[in-house]
Amino acid sequence: MTAATLTNLTTHLDRIRQVYSQPFPNLMFEAQSVHRLHHNPLEMQLATLGNIKTGACPEDCGYCAQSVHNQADLKPEPLMQIEPVLEEARAAKEAGATRFCMGAAWREVKDGSQFDRVLEMVTAVAALDMEVCCTLGMLKPHQAAQLKQAGLTAYNHNLDTSPAYYDKIISTRTYQDRLDTIAAVSAAGISVCCGGIVGMGETETDRLEFLEALLKLDPPPESIPINCLIPIAGTPLENALPVDPIELVRLIATTRILFPTSMVRLTAGRTLMSDELQTLCFLAGANSIFTGSVLLTAPNPSRDHDRELLAKLDIHPKTL
Repeated sequence: MTAATLTNLTTHLDRIRQVYSQPFPNLMFEAQSVHRLHHNPLEMQLATLGNIKTGACPEDCGYCAQSVHNQADLKPEPLMQIEPVLEEARAAKEAGATRFCMGAAWREVKDGSQFDRVLEMVTAVAALDMEVCCTLGMLKPHQAAQLKQAGLTAYNHNLDTSPAYYDKIISTRTYQDRLDTIAAVSAAGISVCCGGIVGMGETETDRLEFLEALLKLDPPPESIPINCLIPIAGTPLENALPVDPIELVRLIATTRILFPTSMVRLTAGRTLMSDELQTLCFLAGANSIFTGSVLLTAPNPSRDHDRELLAKLDIHPKTL
């Protein structure tokens, strides 16, 4: 299927399904072909995600250990001071990361001293010559403008799943709330990082409608993280079944074809994947991973393991 056939996919879910459902060898070939046109297949961008404020979040996201509505064994921590965050960023850069992301368990950004501290963090990390990303919850336009002025490269605000399945997972924030924040980020001239989570009980159609929702964003996301749910005890999704590995690869390959120039990030859940499955995801077009032993509050492969895997595959860290 050529790129020309993907015109107006925002109104043609059946075409997304045609891409996704084609014979697996054909899908992988097309994804690799698209990937090689726009990216170096021997490069992998390394990013690090730091948790700068942990727990006590008023949202009721069914997958999250940081929600006050859930019973996960997690100790809340206040917003970090600037220097420890900078130490994490320097260590990430030393390990090969070119992008440092900071996550705070907030429902929304509130003006005041804490947001001022985050702005200082952004400026300090940007001075390290790294891409800087934040995920802080909902933003107002003036706050997005302040982040841009501070030096923010990208803002992460995931849609999580399809519009139809969304209220099965979250009730404290609407889909439109998320779209409004993404619009504010785009209007401020900040790159949008927007993806989702699979393995929350959604159907195949939900996953394809999630991609359709991403296609409706203007401009399209610069970065698309694909997370696999890590079931956490004490959350409503603690007994969720894992995603079928081939379905995951199909989703990543389809994402690569639909978003040729975007960074497709294989994010949460890599500790549950074999090296072989991760390799298939890379061949399908995933060209970024998060490194470091913790991803917010969830386990993540060690940097040594990632380094060894990429070396086996003759893939080297991408530089800025």
